[in-house]
Amino acid sequence: MPRNPLPDGRPTLADVASRAGVSPSTASIAFSGQGPVSDATKQKVLQAASDLGYAGPDPRAAGLRKGRSGIVGAVLASRIGVSFRDPVLIQTLDGLAEELSGIGAGLLLMSEQDEGSSQVTIVDAPVDAVVLMGWHGDLAQTIDVLRRRCVPVVAIESDDVGDNPVISVDNRGGSRLLAQHLRDLGHERVAVVTLGITRPTRPVPLTPELEALSVAPAKARLAGAREVYPNLTGWVAGASRVDAGKHAARALLDVPADERPTAIIAQSDLIAAGVIAAAESLGLEVPRDVSVVGFDGIRVDNLAPRLTTVAQPAQAKGTAAGRAVIAMLEGERAESTSFEVRFIAGETTAPPRA
Repeated sequence: MPRNPLPDGRPTLADVASRAGVSPSTASIAFSGQGPVSDATKQKVLQAASDLGYAGPDPRAAGLRKGRSGIVGAVLASRIGVSFRDPVLIQTLDGLAEELSGIGAGLLLMSEQDEGSSQVTIVDAPVDAVVLMGWHGDLAQTIDVLRRRCVPVVAIESDDVGDNPVISVDNRGGSRLLAQHLRDLGHERVAVVTLGITRPTRPVPLTPELEALSVAPAKARLAGAREVYPNLTGWVAGASRVDAGKHAARALLDVPADERPTAIIAQSDLIAAGVIAAAESLGLEVPRDVSVVGFDGIRVDNLAPRLTTVAQPAQAKGTAAGRAVIAMLEGERAESTSFEVRFIAGETTAPPRA
């Protein structure tokens, strides 16, 4: 049973060293596991620590010595609860967290939409670096705040952030592949359901005024589709969610047959699932009455037909962002990275009905 004979408070490393009969530096090396300390000495130090009830050096002290907190901030574009419904984001965070674990760093999740009520923001968060995940806010102001704090910044799927690296996929090329696939099938009346463009994030018609405000990746995916369908129009879903896609798609499909698009380009697989649900709720068959393509290459629960889409390496994006953070923390320059996407032919596209 551990016993602590020190009534005046928490035991220190010096107390452990004194009890073990070694110097404080030897006790410190024994705890770290790094350095020329014999197994017998290490065991003597650990036994002394157990006797005193000493749990080990305070990790905050090590952080202060290094001038770091050991924390990297990940800023989400949506509220955390909403963000965690997006499998692409989860995979990206998984890759980021795994890479950062190699340097013993943890992730602090922050939401752009929660900044008004959150006690911790990018202005005062105790972070060594920040990763912007699909940032929709005032990029210039955000980058300026972090630059003045000397906090390195890496952006994932973002517009230009100055000299800071951006990790992305070929959004434009992927959407062009999907649009060309529909063109090759013979589709002429094609509409798009985009990701969020502005706040509030709710389904609204896509207008030239809204499009002018669009940000990555919605802007790049729309530009890629426009290379094949220059006059493409549609709705803004507002977010990568099934319910948002369904709402927007009903507005496009609940019209006379001769006005209805024969194909819809959804800017995410979750939105595509909502488009399919909207079509089915209106008595339409996919792809007999309307073809649907997505973007991401994820598995969507309860989606029966195999979706035609492009697959992106979401976890690899997070890993690349983590590597960029580590390089910047070591004083090295980190380069932007863009990953290729892969076309996947599914069961949700077919030639338009005569």
